[in-house]
Amino acid sequence: MPRRKRNAGSSSDGTEDSDFSADHEHTDRIETYGRTRRNTRLTRASMRLSQSSQDSSSVQISPAEVVTFSARRVTRSRSLQQGPPVTPKKYPLRQSRSSGSDTEQHVEDLKRAADQDESPPRTPTGNALSSESDIDVSSPNASHDESLAKELSLKDSGSDLSHRPKRRRFHESYNFNMKCPTPGCNSLGHLTGKHERHFSISGCPLFHNLSVDECKTRASSRDKQVEERTLSHRQDENRHGTRHQDHRQSHGNNREPLLENITSDYDLELFRKAQARASEDLEKLQGQVAEGSNMIKTIVFGRYELDTWYHSPYPEEYARLGRLYMCEFCLKYMKSLTILRRHMAKCVWKHPPGDEIYRKGNISVFEVDGKKNKIYCQNLCLLAKLFLDHKTLYYDVEPFLFYVMTEADNTGCHLVGYFSKEKNSFLNYNVSCILTMPQYMRQGYGKMLIDFSYLLSKVEEKVGSPERPLSDLGLISYRSYWKEVLLRYLNQFQGKEISIKEISQETAVNPVDIVSTLQSLQMLKYWKGKHLVLKRQDLIDDWKAKETKRGSSKTIEPTALKWTPPKGT
Repeated sequence: MPRRKRNAGSSSDGTEDSDFSADHEHTDRIETYGRTRRNTRLTRASMRLSQSSQDSSSVQISPAEVVTFSARRVTRSRSLQQGPPVTPKKYPLRQSRSSGSDTEQHVEDLKRAADQDESPPRTPTGNALSSESDIDVSSPNASHDESLAKELSLKDSGSDLSHRPKRRRFHESYNFNMKCPTPGCNSLGHLTGKHERHFSISGCPLFHNLSVDECKTRASSRDKQVEERTLSHRQDENRHGTRHQDHRQSHGNNREPLLENITSDYDLELFRKAQARASEDLEKLQGQVAEGSNMIKTIVFGRYELDTWYHSPYPEEYARLGRLYMCEFCLKYMKSLTILRRHMAKCVWKHPPGDEIYRKGNISVFEVDGKKNKIYCQNLCLLAKLFLDHKTLYYDVEPFLFYVMTEADNTGCHLVGYFSKEKNSFLNYNVSCILTMPQYMRQGYGKMLIDFSYLLSKVEEKVGSPERPLSDLGLISYRSYWKEVLLRYLNQFQGKEISIKEISQETAVNPVDIVSTLQSLQMLKYWKGKHLVLKRQDLIDDWKAKETKRGSSKTIEPTALKWTPPKGT
């Protein structure tokens, strides 16, 4: 039935006032009923917490957690009593008559137990429990409820905050779920002696057959040794600093600097042994060289070790050595085998520089210009002087052309011999210097070099001759070559009259050399005012037999030459 409206100014009877008072009483009864139910809910929550704390054998909950949880439940009950969050009203906490005092007494006991426990509680994961941990409370204003819980806990505990666990940072807390994989190890101690726990085999004292105390003892002894070593090193530096300065000022670079206290004694001893060994090896390399002779006794050239015959003007620091090491491709000379090996590992040369103008089989000839490849030609002249007595040209190589003969294999083109000639010779010398390496002598390579020089003279349409004086071996080689040329020409000649000029034009040999060779063979006679050339058949037959036995492997093939005379010659 709808309630009648009451006018503000009407007061005719007491019906409307009685109705207003009835409504007010009804509202008070509803509020009282709501408070009673909330207080009952609070009392029941406190009793449940009390029962759970008594049953501590089944569930392990620390006293501080109970205090915090109880405080949060009380805060939640109180937050239900307050009005809107903008102007909250605080109501006094009401406890039931029957169990309120018991609950307060139990909370006080739990606080005292929490104060006695000094160690912070742990969570199941091993981390410290924070007083600000989140609790699952369903509330529309969770942040506001949490702030009220903090205020209540501060009021209950007063200024004493010892019951609250100390917060630990993440890197200060161990994860106790991790264990050392070594069987029988409790993860305590560390091999370094500087940590309380370990979780790996590398830091396990038990795995390394040590105890925790032994690790700590060793760590302390190591620290002491480091301190003593540092202190002694500083003292030594102060003690020897003045000595090093005085030694440097007195002797400068004339003596070896003082090496003490620069490195460890063991390393210094190894260095001294290496010095002694190097000095001994140097003495062996010098061999039995006479004092002041400055003559190189042997050279290492490729896979050969060659004894030298004459003195060569190498630099003094190399000439004093008894043995010289050379690269067979670039002809660079070195002091030791170690340096040679390092050079061979980096050397990119596999043949002489210049142009390859002849190739037949594995035999090649390279034309090298002394002006374009000066260093190579100088090294070649210094090498040749070790085996030639009358050679005088060493460094002035620019006016000459060098023709280098090589023998090729899978490792490169190896030096067999060479000859040089002037670019512009007024006496028509086709050879200035000629050399066959000692390891290739008496194999026909010398005659091949001579024949090649005369082949170039034929292409130039000139008559050539070697430059005088000839060495002993050079004279023997040329006499043998001229003899073969004349016997081959006489064997093929079918006429009755022969002319030395014709022979010179056919063979490019100088007439003077032809006459001297015929005289040595006793084939030139003077009869009735005329010079007669005797055709000795016995010498021709012997030459044929030698040619047949020798074969045609060591001969120059004119068709294999690819060369045009340089301009200006």
